[in-house]
Amino acid sequence: MFRLVRGTGHILDVLDVLHRDRLALRIHDGAFSAMDVTARPPRTGELLSTVKFMVQTLAAAGELQRDLPREPTYDGLRAAEAKGSKGGRRPAVAADKTGDVRNTYLEGRSIAALARDHGVSRGAIRTAVADLIPDHTAIEEGTPAPELPVTLDMPGKVADFLRAAELDAVERAALDPGVTVRRGQGYTLRVTAVSAVHRQLLARCQPLDGGQDLLAVPAQRKARREYENRVSTLTPGP
Repeated sequence: MFRLVRGTGHILDVLDVLHRDRLALRIHDGAFSAMDVTARPPRTGELLSTVKFMVQTLAAAGELQRDLPREPTYDGLRAAEAKGSKGGRRPAVAADKTGDVRNTYLEGRSIAALARDHGVSRGAIRTAVADLIPDHTAIEEGTPAPELPVTLDMPGKVADFLRAAELDAVERAALDPGVTVRRGQGYTLRVTAVSAVHRQLLARCQPLDGGQDLLAVPAQRKARREYENRVSTLTPGP
């Protein structure tokens, strides 16, 4: 029962919800096992005063039991803070090296290079120079800027063709999670991918324009041109 509620006020809220939804609560063991904690007289519909008293008393005892171990812990933490100790994990960059790391970073050394120099992760270096990053951004060696995915609406006729085509793993991973949006008698597939993948998918549906002994269907050709127009608005990736 003590795992069900957080305190004396919360247990009454729980019992009100049970009463509203006409649910009974049976505790198999412990302090509440011999008590019908949902008992209410049909005439008033209010919780019996004796039940309310016992529930609040036992819940208060459970709350006290949970809080007692916390107080020595909090006292110990406050005492440690007064002595200058800080809780949590020790930083990967030792305190006596932090100054050198920060100075070298300001001189233009990249985060990746500093991580190699000190044998730590890039995240550890970023933590050591966190307050300097907004004013001085170093370019990590050999790390291109990541390309952000873009969401485009793919006409349903294009999506139907691509789903039946042979795609590579990257293209399939972009197409399969697409969100279907119904539009009249047709639909569009909302596909999220980087611009390079959108261009790959556009190239895959080139047969919809006809050629190579394939008969072009006007509706499919129009759908492909619509998708081509949307892809053409994307900025080329790095």
